[in-house]
Amino acid sequence: MNAFDLSRLRPRLPSPLEPVEDERFTRRGLRLLLKRDDLIHPDLPGNKWRKLALNLRAADGRPVLTFGGAYSNHLRATAAAGRLLGFDTIGVVRGQELADRPLNPSLARCAADGMRLVFVDRATYRAKSEPEVLAGLLAQSPTGTYVVPEGGSNALAVEGCAELGRELRGAADVVAVACGTGGTLAGLAGGLGPGQRVLGVPVLKGGFLGEEIRALQRAAFGGPRGEWSLDERFHGGGYARTTPALDAFAREFEAWHGLAVERLYVAKMLYGLFALAEEGAFAPGTTVAAVITGAPQ
Repeated sequence: MNAFDLSRLRPRLPSPLEPVEDERFTRRGLRLLLKRDDLIHPDLPGNKWRKLALNLRAADGRPVLTFGGAYSNHLRATAAAGRLLGFDTIGVVRGQELADRPLNPSLARCAADGMRLVFVDRATYRAKSEPEVLAGLLAQSPTGTYVVPEGGSNALAVEGCAELGRELRGAADVVAVACGTGGTLAGLAGGLGPGQRVLGVPVLKGGFLGEEIRALQRAAFGGPRGEWSLDERFHGGGYARTTPALDAFAREFEAWHGLAVERLYVAKMLYGLFALAEEGAFAPGTTVAAVITGAPQ
């Protein structure tokens, strides 16, 4: 079995680009499009497909070790890829205390897909990229194991996400995307054409993401690419947290447009986008594309 022949999984590429009629945009002379990356593949949706594809080709069927929290979409997608393509997966999970608890639905899905879960304390997890920590994890893994960083964000992931930008060339003035580790934005900005820009909505607190994105672009492209900016106001209290206002907005959007909204990333991006429209951040005549990077678990 050729593990890196992803075409046999029949991804839906390019992903659909759908117009949305929403009075909150149209009355300001704005046009809203949804880039439905959530429809690329049922088990590897959205930016997970784009970030994993080149990494899995590089792994070439070897076991893959990667990292994530208890509700990591990235771990779930990696485990699914291992099941579908026939390679072993190891997931290093933040939180040693979780080892003695029943698995939540996300981690249970990873385990059901064959992923071996390794729980580590939070100090060890923070040091996961240190050579001695990584060497210790690899010593417990099969020889030749391929390492993919947290969230899948590395130079290969950025190159994969550049294809998203190329699919959107000429289609929108502004492209909005939720940001966790920054790899999707780094590649998306690199793939867009002149006159287009990316608006990133971080889902974590901390203000660290700008430098991470610049470092990823240096690794992938050798330097800065594209025009992009971040709006740090819409994280909802941090990763895996929401607010009553965010939940109400997501329910309303679902009711109006018939799209199930993933809460940890997509809802925050859409909420921020509509808030910016209310603030007059976009000039009349602007076309805005919102990248739907995933579906609810």
